[in-house]
Amino acid sequence: MTKIQSAANHSGLDVATVAAAIEAEPDGVIALDPGMAAIWELAASLLKVRDNDAHTLYAFGIAVALLDTHPEADAAVVLPAIMLHDIGWSQVRASEVLQAIAPGGGRPDLVLLHEKEGPRLAAGILAEAGYDPTKVPASLDIIDGHDSRREALSLEDAIVKDADKTWRLSPHGIDTVMDWFGLDREQALRLCR
Repeated sequence: MTKIQSAANHSGLDVATVAAAIEAEPDGVIALDPGMAAIWELAASLLKVRDNDAHTLYAFGIAVALLDTHPEADAAVVLPAIMLHDIGWSQVRASEVLQAIAPGGGRPDLVLLHEKEGPRLAAGILAEAGYDPTKVPASLDIIDGHDSRREALSLEDAIVKDADKTWRLSPHGIDTVMDWFGLDREQALRLCR
């Protein structure tokens, strides 16, 4: 169960004073702009597989941070690509999704299937959301091959690949991978490494 209220106040400070000092919209908190929010709304139902909804939001945040370090990269290509990179898993049978990435070999054919279905689904979502049609082809190219392609096509592709994979090393990523395969934390860390 998620903790909603504190059980203690170890600081001894007045709670109202502390609460009043917390910024309503602090720097570093990522809010989706209306365009990305529209894409998220259209994609969310396709991301219910393998905890991809939470993974996508984590990876989106990592991509935003990486974009801050690479101002020359085109965020209008990166952000829809990272938001939609795993929607293709919705087209793989639920019973086979984890087989695709299982340690010891997996099912590369299913990884490729999700990479091929992703751009098809993403094209429809981006069109429905009214996304800039001049940016769509580059985003779709990134989605197609984001897991299987060894070398990045562009800086934008590298950012998506890095954001996607860096999630694995987050506490959420490790916890998720542990539950995928019944691993303990040390095993999951070795696998994700």
